[in-house]
Amino acid sequence: MSGGTQQTSSAAPDAGAILDPGAVARIQRRTLWVLAAGTLLGGLGVGAALSVGALLLAQVSGNDAISGLASAVFNAGAAAAGIPLARVAMRHGRRRALVTGSIVAMFGALVAIFGAVISVWWVLAAGLAALGVASAVQLLSRFAAADLARPENRARDLSLVVWSITVGAVVGPNLIGPGAVVGSALGIAPLAGVFVFAFIAQVLAAIVNAVGLRPDPLLTARALPQADPTGPIGVDGGSARGDRVAQILTIVVIAIAQAVMVALMAMTPLHLMHHEGTPEIVGITLSLHIAGMYALSPVFGLLASRIGRIPVVATGLVILLGSAALAYFAGASHVLVQIALVLLGLGWSAVTVAGAALLTELTPRAERPRWQGRSDTFMSASGAVAGALSGLVFAVGDFPFLAVVSALMLAIGAIAAVPLALRSRGTAGPGRAPQPGGTR
Repeated sequence: MSGGTQQTSSAAPDAGAILDPGAVARIQRRTLWVLAAGTLLGGLGVGAALSVGALLLAQVSGNDAISGLASAVFNAGAAAAGIPLARVAMRHGRRRALVTGSIVAMFGALVAIFGAVISVWWVLAAGLAALGVASAVQLLSRFAAADLARPENRARDLSLVVWSITVGAVVGPNLIGPGAVVGSALGIAPLAGVFVFAFIAQVLAAIVNAVGLRPDPLLTARALPQADPTGPIGVDGGSARGDRVAQILTIVVIAIAQAVMVALMAMTPLHLMHHEGTPEIVGITLSLHIAGMYALSPVFGLLASRIGRIPVVATGLVILLGSAALAYFAGASHVLVQIALVLLGLGWSAVTVAGAALLTELTPRAERPRWQGRSDTFMSASGAVAGALSGLVFAVGDFPFLAVVSALMLAIGAIAAVPLALRSRGTAGPGRAPQPGGTR
C-alpha cells in the first residue's frame, strides 16, 4: 500500500489474529505498561529541565525578564513537534513517533549543556526548545493509551499514563543538588548538570518505546473492523463524523488551562527567590505542583468515566480559579504559594485528562491522530506564549498581577466551556462516547 494513513508496518498484527477480545485486552495491557515506563523516564527529563531552566537563563543572561523564556521556548518546542509527530504516527504508528521525539529531546539536552558552558543564553534557549519535544512525546503517549481502550475505560487508561509522569516529574526538580555535583565533576555550570540527567532519561525512554511498543497500538487499532463500542472487540470506530465546533472548543479549553498553569508556574521560582526563598524551597514547591498535576490523574480519569467529561472539565476550571485567587493573596508566604501551586496542578490535571478523552470521542477514528496533534500543538503553543508573557507581566506587577491576568484567561475558558457543554449534553456521560452535535 502507499500514501498517508494507508501505510503500515510489520508492527501491526494481522486483524484476524486479534479479533479475540482477550487478545486485544492483552495488547492494551502491555501497551499501557510500556507507555507508563517510557513516560516515567520522559517525565524525569522534563521535570529536571523545567526546574532549572528559568534560573539558568536568568543567570546566563543577567536579566530576570528573560527567565520567562525558559517555559516559553520549552513549550514552543513542544508545539512545533505536535503536528509533525502526529503525521509520523499516522504514517508509521505511535512507536516511531515517540522514539523520534525522544531522540530530538536527547540532542536538545546536549545543546542546553553547551549553551550553559559557553554562557550564550540564546543557545541555551535553543536547547530548551528542542528538549521541549519531550513534552510533546508525553502528550502523544496519553493518546496512544486510548488507541485500543474500550470506551468505558478510555479516560482511565489515558489517565494512568499521565499518572506515570508523577515519579520522574516530582524527582526532577529535586535533582538540582545532585546535578550541581555532576556539573562540577564535568567542569560545567552547576545548574547545567541537571541536563545530564535529562539526556540519560531521554535515551532510556527512546529504548523502552522502541523495544516495547510491538505491536504498535495505532496500527493494531486500524487493523480491527469499525466495531460497535458494545461489541466483543471493544475498540470503537468513533463517531461517524466529527463535530468541528465541539472539537475546537475542547482544544481551546485545554489550551487555556495549559496557559494558566505555565504562566503561574514559570514565575514561581523568581517570586520565591525574591521573598527569601532558596533553591531547595523552589525545588520542593515545584515538586508539590507537579505532584498535583499527575498524582491524582487516575482519580480524574475515573470521575470522567462515571460522572462525565464535561463536569470534570468544569471542576478543573474552578480549581484553577481557586489557585489564581490564592496566588493573588499569597504575598511572601511560601506555604500559601505552595498550596496555590498544588491547586494549579490539580486543576490542570482535571481539564487535560477529561478534555483529552472528550476530544478522542468527538473525533472519528481515522482523524484522531490529526486532531490530537492539533490539540497538542495548540496546547503547547499557548503555554509558550504564556511563558513568554509571564516574565513581562511579572516585571510590571509582580505575582498578584499575574494571578489577576490568569483569572481573566480562566473567564475566557469558562465562556468556551458553556457552548461545549450544551453541544455535548446527554452524550458525554459515564461510559459513553459522545455523538457529535449533542442533542441536535
